[in-house]
Amino acid sequence: MSKRHPIIAVTGSSGAGTTTTGQIFSRMFASEGLRAAMVSGDSFHRYNREQMARLAAKGQFGERNHFALAANHIDKLEALFYDYGHTGNGRYRQYVHDEDRDLAAAGHKPGTFTPWGPLPADTDLLFYEGLHGGVVSETCNIAQYVDLLIGVVPIVNLEWIQKIHRDTHKRGYSQDAVVETIINRMDDYVHDIVPQFSHTHINFQRIPLVDTSNPFVVRDVPTEDESMLVIRFRDPSDVEFSYLLQVISGSSLSRHDTLVIPGTKMPLAMDLIVRPMVQRLMARKPFA
Repeated sequence: MSKRHPIIAVTGSSGAGTTTTGQIFSRMFASEGLRAAMVSGDSFHRYNREQMARLAAKGQFGERNHFALAANHIDKLEALFYDYGHTGNGRYRQYVHDEDRDLAAAGHKPGTFTPWGPLPADTDLLFYEGLHGGVVSETCNIAQYVDLLIGVVPIVNLEWIQKIHRDTHKRGYSQDAVVETIINRMDDYVHDIVPQFSHTHINFQRIPLVDTSNPFVVRDVPTEDESMLVIRFRDPSDVEFSYLLQVISGSSLSRHDTLVIPGTKMPLAMDLIVRPMVQRLMARKPFA
């Protein structure tokens, strides 16, 4: 059976900007008149919030294992991508975040999952945002089912700064506890997260222009206007670099396949770069 239904996946660790990217895509889909099945990687975690806390208290797992393949239903994620690509259907669930008022109003407790169920019917494409959209391992190959795979990742010092700031200011953890988490999950990050960025079609990497040489003492997260964005294309042959350099002020080429732009220009750049790719995907889709 040939693949008929497009899948777009944005992969990157928590705090990398995948959520913001998801919002950009949502607006893009709406303006193109496309109905997307929106899937979050959080919903494929194996453990809910209370289970993770109990395991962490016993020293068995901890937050780091959200990165690890073993702490996620990778088999169900791969099955979803396969089924959707071939049939336009599949099974998923939702993770209930603290801010998910609609799910809470429906009786779902924050930190838990909704029951597994079918995707919405009659969607034009599937959009995934999470940790594992480009995983290739000895037991699975999720990247093979993705028509457009995008990596969103800051350089590692900036990623640590963002995590420390978020977890200490918004989640009430001590800095020592957050640093310990970063250290404990490093093996999972290196083996399960980083390799995905070699399978992506495009990588968006944010690089700060301020000193982050010791991320554990930085008090403020570098802002977008204190950053540059490095955009690397796997296949630059179809990219109109001359056009992008003309319409994105402050942009330049650092290599034949790499565009560098001001950090504040990410929404514009993503729209200019990705929208034509989405349009081509939909134009190639064989409608029954």
